[in-house]
Amino acid sequence: MNLRKLCVIGLPITAIASDACADALTGDVTRQDINPLAIAMFLLFVLGSLCVTVWAARRGTRTARDYYAAGGGLSGVQNGLAIAGDYTSAATFLGVTALVYGAGYDGMIYAIGFLVGFPMILFLIAEPLRNLGRYTFADLAAYRLSETPIRTVAGINTLVIVLFYLIAQMVGAGKLIELLFGLPYWIAVVLVGLLMMLYVTFGGMLATTWVQITKAVLLLSGTVLMSFLILSHFGYSLNALFSAAVAIHPKGVAIMAPGGLVKDPVSALSLGLALIFGTAGLPHILMRFFTVSDAKQARVSVLVATCFITIFYTLLFVLGFGAIALVSADAHYLDAAGKIVGGTNMIAIHLADKLGGSVLLGFISAVAFATILAVVSGLTMAGASAAGHDLYARALRKGKLSENSEIWVSKVSAVAISLVAIVLGILFEGQNIAFMVGLVFAIAASANFPVIFLSVTWRGLTTRGAVSGSLVGLLSALTMVTFSPGVWTTALGLGPAPFPYENPALFSVPLAFLVTFIVSVLDRSQSGSNARAAFSSQYVTAHTGFKE
Repeated sequence: MNLRKLCVIGLPITAIASDACADALTGDVTRQDINPLAIAMFLLFVLGSLCVTVWAARRGTRTARDYYAAGGGLSGVQNGLAIAGDYTSAATFLGVTALVYGAGYDGMIYAIGFLVGFPMILFLIAEPLRNLGRYTFADLAAYRLSETPIRTVAGINTLVIVLFYLIAQMVGAGKLIELLFGLPYWIAVVLVGLLMMLYVTFGGMLATTWVQITKAVLLLSGTVLMSFLILSHFGYSLNALFSAAVAIHPKGVAIMAPGGLVKDPVSALSLGLALIFGTAGLPHILMRFFTVSDAKQARVSVLVATCFITIFYTLLFVLGFGAIALVSADAHYLDAAGKIVGGTNMIAIHLADKLGGSVLLGFISAVAFATILAVVSGLTMAGASAAGHDLYARALRKGKLSENSEIWVSKVSAVAISLVAIVLGILFEGQNIAFMVGLVFAIAASANFPVIFLSVTWRGLTTRGAVSGSLVGLLSALTMVTFSPGVWTTALGLGPAPFPYENPALFSVPLAFLVTFIVSVLDRSQSGSNARAAFSSQYVTAHTGFKE
């Protein structure tokens, strides 16, 4: 069996040629022994999450506010944990640990980029988004711009992001379950798709939220336990851990220095922009701010999520170096060629076995699958909201639709998205899909973030400017990634890439801002004048109270 897709998915932005994934991208994989304890824990989590779905359905998802935003009754702490659950995927847990294992210090560049995005959300977006919006981030821009074109573009962007992200998660889920539980790949993909369909269709945002909270607590608990066990081997001294890792790693002391993954300034800047601005433009993260009662709880949500994610990513650093020191030289986890069994993305799983035997291995394996269920549920919820609320109810029907009909359309959309994700997950099993993960952040940074940011900060933004800039951001990101080395050369085999960089954010984000600015300045239409006049009232509303 080949786990190339798992390695690729573990890299949030395309870094296909990195040493950290060389073995997983080129080598064959030996299946792990089936772990009955892991299967039992996995089934226990599925049963518990289905009980949560039944509970949420009984509490009611009859109103749009109940279905999309859990009735707006979550506390800041609850929502913060749910955001963390949405944001810390199995790809993150497996992939960042693998990056640290292979590249050392540089593996944390992804974690730092993700974390920097949250202060952006806290200080610029969270409060206005909660005060002006209802269910999706498009509500913010549509508050003073023409509703139909803005919601149409925002809905399309959201569905593109959701589908690309879902493909990556579905392939990851299929390969993880295939390796750990012995199920055929297509059965694993169908299982994940059916479960996320049930969560979103019947339980709505409330069920999705509690699945995410449970998963976040389990993931952090497992990470803390593994870090504690690692440090216990080295007298609870980080210096001793790092010294042991340096002594055994082929790169030696070089793993403690930067420059191992991103070597040129353009790639570094582009990666940073994608991670920071992409985080602030992910629809499934932004829509969580509508589940709390007011702007204060929205700010608390970001603070709680940031603290949680900071601890989690910091501990991944410990896990990565612990894997170097404890697993890399253990013959039990190496194949005949001296490579890690399953590729470097399985290093966290091997580390769990090394530290706690079959019990900890079973727990971590089940938690890794639980993280996938939580993330795909959040993504499906975002896609269903975009289809039902933005595209159908508001853009197509102009708001002339009953809440029951809107909810029905969203539920049908959730079923459709789940089925499409299952089909695409199966079809893309044998393909290099790294560029899709890169596209998620590139599109969010290029197509969504400029509109969100300028809606809050710039009086001169007009509908024509926002739509033009968003479309240019979307199309330029798609085009540049298609022409990048990861797709043009590696995936398609068409020779030297016309666009020399893996990530387009350094080019597509400024281009989107520039087009938005120029078109808005040149817009002399009546709708443009109305949008500028509405800015003052929008700004006051956003910072002094909230609009239902």
